[in-house]
Amino acid sequence: MKIPSGEVRTYKQIADSIGHPNSSRAVANACAKNPLVPIIPCHRVIRSDGKLGGYRGLGGVEAKMRLLIEEGAFTSD
Repeated sequence: MKIPSGEVRTYKQIADSIGHPNSSRAVANACAKNPLVPIIPCHRVIRSDGKLGGYRGLGGVEAKMRLLIEEGAFTSD
């Protein structure tokens, strides 16, 4: 909820911020179980390599990309 619209964080950054630097996978699993997509904006969390990772919201990864483009976090190029 603390990631502003138009910004992204990596699973690793989230893990570091909660004091569990080796828990990137747990962060990804928590995002995958988010029942309130996109109210709780887990679409703003991406992989460390800049790739999107997964998205269980309606429309899958394509919807994640569309949301990030609409928010200005990614470009459509």
